[in-house]
Amino acid sequence: MKPYIFSLAAGLLVGIVYALLKVRSPAPPVIALVGLLGILAGEQIPPLIKHLLHRDTATTAWFGGQIKPHVFGQLPEGKHTAKPAPESEAKS
Repeated sequence: MKPYIFSLAAGLLVGIVYALLKVRSPAPPVIALVGLLGILAGEQIPPLIKHLLHRDTATTAWFGGQIKPHVFGQLPEGKHTAKPAPESEAKS
């Protein structure tokens, strides 16, 4: 999550500098960004349809590389993940 926050903060800082210098941003118009979002979301539709059509193979779909990664890349894991008990405690 930190890289996203740093990226947003850097973008805000650059935007403020551009505003102070009265320079227009070279960023594409909003319509182009909306189109890019549509492309990213559209990439997720075919694997979703395959998953819905083949529900009996749902347990293997996640391991076979058939489902695309998340749109925003690898999501951060929580700090408090459950760890399996050591075998000595599990047998007791």
